[in-house]
Amino acid sequence: QVQLVESGGGLVQPGGSLRLSCVASGSIFFIGTMAWYRQAPGKQRELVADITSGSTTYYTDSVKDRATISIDNAKKMVYLHIDTLKPEDTAVYYCNARLTLVAAPTKVLDAWGQGTLVTVSS
Repeated sequence: QVQLVESGGGLVQPGGSLRLSCVASGSIFFIGTMAWYRQAPGKQRELVADITSGSTTYYTDSVKDRATISIDNAKKMVYLHIDTLKPEDTAVYYCNARLTLVAAPTKVLDAWGQGTLVTVSS
């Protein structure tokens, strides 16, 4: 099995920046897509950004010009940098991976981290 652990959340002032990190560990696997989702209080979980193993990226419109998702294949880590943070960025951010385990090559695994809280406030 594969475990994902996020870090980097915290309290940030509006206009500030942060970098979230996610490390994957466990069974040997091949990554298809990794993504960052977020869920604000009282809101549904939404996709923020994703990146394929070939480094093709996608960003939701609300962060398109402010966010950068990147992957370090050697370290098995994924990052999300968000600039010019706004109060509406406040949410629990979750790391997600769609991958295939070497031990079960016919199965596509959808793995999730535990989430890290980002609060944007003065």
